[in-house]
Amino acid sequence: MLFQVHIKVMPLKDLLDPQGKAVLGGLHNLGMNGVQDVRVGKHITLQIEAADEAAARTVAEEASKKLLANAVMEYFEIEFIQA
Repeated sequence: MLFQVHIKVMPLKDLLDPQGKAVLGGLHNLGMNGVQDVRVGKHITLQIEAADEAAARTVAEEASKKLLANAVMEYFEIEFIQA
């Protein structure tokens, strides 16, 4: 089966997000003062060929832990959509 996997990688909530702060400053400079906080992350889509969702999840988790997310500074969430 072919699975489409969406992986969201975001900075840990307790860490400063310099890119988010820069975007927040830019929004305020544009007059959008109602925006209180910005966190910038990554959205990654993978297509995985696997026997079942459990096998596809294993691949997605391994890819996220080993390459896509830095566990010291980021967390990730995985969402599956059967393709």
